[in-house]
Amino acid sequence: MIINNKSGSNHPAFLKNKYIFRRKVFKLFGGAFHVYDESGNIVFYSTQKAYKLKEDFRIYSDESCTEELLTIKTPQVFDISATYNVVDPKTGPVGSLKRKGLKSLLKDEWIFLSPEGIQIGIMTETGMLKALLSRFINLIPQNYTVSTSAGLEVARIRQHFNPFILKYIMDIVSPSRDIDKRLLAAAGILLSGIERRQK
Repeated sequence: MIINNKSGSNHPAFLKNKYIFRRKVFKLFGGAFHVYDESGNIVFYSTQKAYKLKEDFRIYSDESCTEELLTIKTPQVFDISATYNVVDPKTGPVGSLKRKGLKSLLKDEWIFLSPEGIQIGIMTETGMLKALLSRFINLIPQNYTVSTSAGLEVARIRQHFNPFILKYIMDIVSPSRDIDKRLLAAAGILLSGIERRQK
């Protein structure tokens, strides 16, 4: 496994090139997500606060929730074109992800923004026909590509078909200094917590 430290963070959780995002099945209030590496080790544990008008995700190093690695929040009350701000409690703003709401009605598209608000990349659902069918048939898995603004493919994300457990697998195929790996981790969490709920 190639590990390339272009994440913007020295924490070992952000030095992986493969992540498996899995939604916790039995969670009474809010959402919770486990994130594993390719060896099956937990690298993140994320919670999604319940009964919040504004989305609020917290990403921790494990289920003890003693070490907070990232927060993902939106300043807007529910909005299909919301911007999700990603912050590292140790280093400050990492950047943002903005969902292109109207365009995503047909095919999902997310914009990666730098801390200064400059577009640095894009995450796009692949396959127009498959994307359209997934709006009506929830069992059709989704696939995405993440690219820099210059067109360099950075990561591929595929949904693992399972009618009971939501699971995404992210392969970082070409780490880029343009897109912080912390933003990629946030993107996986947002797909797990936002996309399927808005279908």
